[in-house]
Amino acid sequence: MHSRYRKLRASAATLIVLILTSAAFAAPVRPQLQVKGYVISADLDPAVNRLSASAAVTFTALEDLTSATFELNNGLQLTKLTDAAGKPLESERLTNNSTVRITLPTPLPKGTTTTYTFEYSGALTGSDTSPVEGIKLAAIADPISILLYAGRWFPMTGLFTNRFTAEMHIRVPSDERVIGSGSSSSPKSLPSNRTEYSFNWTKPGFPGTIIAGKFLDPITAPGVNNIRIYVTDKRKAGALDFVRQAAREFEFMSNTFGQPESGRINIVELPEDAVSAAWAPEIAAIAGNRIVDHNSQRLLSNTLAHQWWGSEISPATLNDAWITNGMSRYAELMFLEDSAGKTAFQSAITDIAAGALAYDTEPLTTLGRLDPFSPQFQSMTLEKGAMVFHMLRWEMGDDLFIKFLRGLLSQYTDKSVRSANVETVAEAQSQLQLSPFFAQWLDGTGAPTFTNKYTVYRLGDNKGFRTIGTIDQDLDLFRMPVELRIETDGKTEIRRVDVSGTESAFSVETFGRPRRISIDPQNWVLKSTPDLAVRVAVLRGQQQVAQGDLTAALVEYQKALDSNKNSSLAAYRIGEVFFQQRNYQSAANSFRDALRGDGDPKWTEVWSHIQLGRIFDVTGQRDRAINEYRLAVQTNDNTQGAVNEARALMMKPYTRERTDN
Repeated sequence: MHSRYRKLRASAATLIVLILTSAAFAAPVRPQLQVKGYVISADLDPAVNRLSASAAVTFTALEDLTSATFELNNGLQLTKLTDAAGKPLESERLTNNSTVRITLPTPLPKGTTTTYTFEYSGALTGSDTSPVEGIKLAAIADPISILLYAGRWFPMTGLFTNRFTAEMHIRVPSDERVIGSGSSSSPKSLPSNRTEYSFNWTKPGFPGTIIAGKFLDPITAPGVNNIRIYVTDKRKAGALDFVRQAAREFEFMSNTFGQPESGRINIVELPEDAVSAAWAPEIAAIAGNRIVDHNSQRLLSNTLAHQWWGSEISPATLNDAWITNGMSRYAELMFLEDSAGKTAFQSAITDIAAGALAYDTEPLTTLGRLDPFSPQFQSMTLEKGAMVFHMLRWEMGDDLFIKFLRGLLSQYTDKSVRSANVETVAEAQSQLQLSPFFAQWLDGTGAPTFTNKYTVYRLGDNKGFRTIGTIDQDLDLFRMPVELRIETDGKTEIRRVDVSGTESAFSVETFGRPRRISIDPQNWVLKSTPDLAVRVAVLRGQQQVAQGDLTAALVEYQKALDSNKNSSLAAYRIGEVFFQQRNYQSAANSFRDALRGDGDPKWTEVWSHIQLGRIFDVTGQRDRAINEYRLAVQTNDNTQGAVNEARALMMKPYTRERTDN
């Protein structure tokens, strides 16, 4: 599939769905032990895709143990396992699972701290052995090897909830570099053209990611000494601009959230067939094709945000994952607001709200029961989590909101945080009573549908008008301030109305006669609207496309059209599916429907012309294709590089890759 076609198919939610990986089991399990730290020694051999390693794991029993359980990548086999005294231990590998269970010769009492040493090796080639089906998280390869924390390439427990320290010694061919977290000594030359890199992260955190490869010398931008980028020669052209963008984003977040644990950031290229992004202390890893893509600012800012929301503080359990997932997403939007303005921010909030409602059937604080790689877990923790912080900002105001975020980070630095802790800090920093807010948005589901009814009265002696009315909504327990905008012949008036229950009265005096009254016009509150129903159905369709179920996707897109028969977005997405199926006539019809529709979002116009041009190119009608590309250029809308793409296609016809389906 063409790369730009792929990008437009994916929403913001699906573009970075794999950044915030969690444990791949369906129900939360009470931890039996807590890992304190690792000393890992590893050899990487890209020629045969092999990892050989030993890991000394220091842990504390959280209850009396007769067995101990760790997770280890399916492609790795244990060759030796010993206790602190060097005595061998027995273990078993659970069938079709990354779980290793160790049988203890004598019980380990609660509170005991000890060290087990694992020796293991195996071939890591991609997603075949991944603990998460179909997702490449650990692979030894040329030119880039990835050992991402979520790939369980060392024995671990409590993914993204168990904080630990790590000392690592990584050996690679001499023509490769290694990037890890923490202080590092100079690389040490070894016999047989090998080099050893060492790293030491001494704070409790998640320093479990190692990336090695044939990277060029690190590239920095003038005046930016704390951010370096490691890329292969193939991605050199886009590296400098990417560093500059990272510097702007990192500076914004440092000014907003306070200084992170480390002021150093290494941006590292990931293989294109791995996840689009990953993070670790001091590391922002981005797929190579995204580094040269000029539309990856949001992916980068979300990844950088994890230096605070994920690295500095982390969720205590998967039920608390909305805190760091949601705030990383919202940090991404805060930078968008600062760099691109309110309009871009508002547009993004609309998309986030659709994601928040797409699977809103479970309270945020119970999501640990779900598969964390499911669309529901991802949409809820990322998108609804972000909306919770967005609504908190509305409740508190900008200054108190920033104070709250800084307070949360400072109080829980190097610690895990629970939902109850967020509520406590929010109330302390704002002096607001927020229990109803958190009960509604964390422990409940659904969103209100607002309507209003009102009557306008003329005041005597030409003193203006009084509007008396009510804000109605359908959630009996809802309680939250809502913005009311009254547009008049003269000045527009803004009021803040405390909505409680299904009907809340308001009275507003204005000099000019009210012409229109809007509830929550700036989308501060997560709410159900006809427009959002369209976006929710479209988002569900996109996720079905991502999973390869085009028939189910068409069903969802049709639901969107049922809600709004003029939806350009729904028509465009249907056209994409038909195009992917090579049903060119139906695709062309749908793209023309998108052009005749409501024009929301605006980019559907330029990309519909481009898609029509591609169809004409594929069907041998070059003159008609050029005309569509010319119409695309005339829109002057360069969303996702549309104008650049149209100009390139005017010079060289579009050809469909043979691998497309």
